[in-house]
Amino acid sequence: MRLILLGAPGAGKGTQAKNIVSKFKIAHISTGDILRDEVRNSSGLGIKANQYMKEGKLVPDELIIEIIRNMLVKGGGKSGFLMDGFPRTMVQAEKFDEMLAGLGQSIDRVINISVDSERLIKRLTSRRVCSSCNNICSISNNEEDKEGCPSCGGSLYKRKDDREEVIKHRLKVYEQQTKPLIDYYKKSGLLFEVDGSGTETAVTERILSIL
Repeated sequence: MRLILLGAPGAGKGTQAKNIVSKFKIAHISTGDILRDEVRNSSGLGIKANQYMKEGKLVPDELIIEIIRNMLVKGGGKSGFLMDGFPRTMVQAEKFDEMLAGLGQSIDRVINISVDSERLIKRLTSRRVCSSCNNICSISNNEEDKEGCPSCGGSLYKRKDDREEVIKHRLKVYEQQTKPLIDYYKKSGLLFEVDGSGTETAVTERILSIL
């Protein structure tokens, strides 16, 4: 099974991706996680990508596509995969289709998680990441940062791209460059819409009913 997960920043793509890959035993290919690892490791790609990420801008297509192709060629998605955070633009989608065709593969389903903007901003400004296990959690106020990660007790930090001014810019970029993908995949008959509001379990059940 080869899937693409779409949705605005904060829609819950990362959380739902983990639930889906666990259920179907397929590879979770998250460009966001890959890029953040590259940034932490100060690799050549990470240094280039960080200049865009810290401003809430999309990383150039050629950098992303290079990573994805290398992973697939090395067999990273041999048993199937879920793309989380890619493609983000029409150019990426078209190049991804060409890439898959060259590898003799194709996409089976495209899931779009829909959440309203106000809810997205609230989710992202309260989001924290564990510096030890990379677990993502939500807090109700700044004092809760001191309590540490609920999974391992590690210290929590707020990502630079989760500041409100950056979030609003990211949502604007999404509307301009990523949302057209919905129509692109709808025309191909691959798109399935899922309501992203409610509990994690409820959203997961909606997605699994489609798959």
